[in-house]
Amino acid sequence: MSWAAVGMKGWWRSHRFLLLRRLSQFGILGLFLLGPWAGVWLVKGNLSSSLTLDTLPLTDPFVLAQLLATRHLPALSAGVGALIVGVFYAWVGGRMFCSWVCPVNVVTDTAAWLRRRLGISTGRAPRALRFWLLGAVLLASAVSGGLVWESVNPVSLTQRALIFGGGLAWGGVAAVFLFDLLVAPRGWCGHLCPQGAAYALIGHKALLRVSARHSSRCTDCADCYAVCPEPQVIPIALKGKGGAGPVIADAACTNCGRCIDVCGPDVFTLTHRLDVRRD
Repeated sequence: MSWAAVGMKGWWRSHRFLLLRRLSQFGILGLFLLGPWAGVWLVKGNLSSSLTLDTLPLTDPFVLAQLLATRHLPALSAGVGALIVGVFYAWVGGRMFCSWVCPVNVVTDTAAWLRRRLGISTGRAPRALRFWLLGAVLLASAVSGGLVWESVNPVSLTQRALIFGGGLAWGGVAAVFLFDLLVAPRGWCGHLCPQGAAYALIGHKALLRVSARHSSRCTDCADCYAVCPEPQVIPIALKGKGGAGPVIADAACTNCGRCIDVCGPDVFTLTHRLDVRRD
């Protein structure tokens, strides 16, 4: 976190989105863990497919896409659950799943923090690779007749590791951490994860967006670029390139609020995509 931001607007306003994201991530994960850990089954299943209070089904749309690729007819509850999740993220921004729900985000954020502290610098992988992997997973599901991604999904492996332990599950989590630390910055979420790519497609017209509304206050400190997991989405809105408006409309944006936290002059704000005010 930028000490300049803390000095200009205080500790809470420089950390609020980080703290709210962690509260959301650990709170959701805690609901899943209450059953196996304490016998309180408010939510059954995992982030791929769950049932809340024995009533509300929620299904990851990417899981449903894999199931459809296998040419198996999904259960009605799976279809309803995927529709609920898809509509929600189509409104708030698909990649909010990545920054506000996915437990792997804590792992990759830790790797990014350590990477900055150690001054590690390496190359980058093509960002479009995640979309190629998305297609490859669906093709592999069609060929194999199984949900290919679910056997190696770090999100599922993280939950499995916390409940059951085991070297394989923890090994998958460690592999993501080491990849982000030593191979490519924000490599897993920003370049490889097909689940994140699926959510980007779902939320590409989302209403909830970050805006560089107060771009005239920008001091070009580049703190926002340093912390953003998708820094390529910032300059078009911030600098108004090609007459672009202040809203960061790129579907890759995770609405994480890191840029809002770290910016001392409060250039950025969370708003909606129709808010084109700039000052």
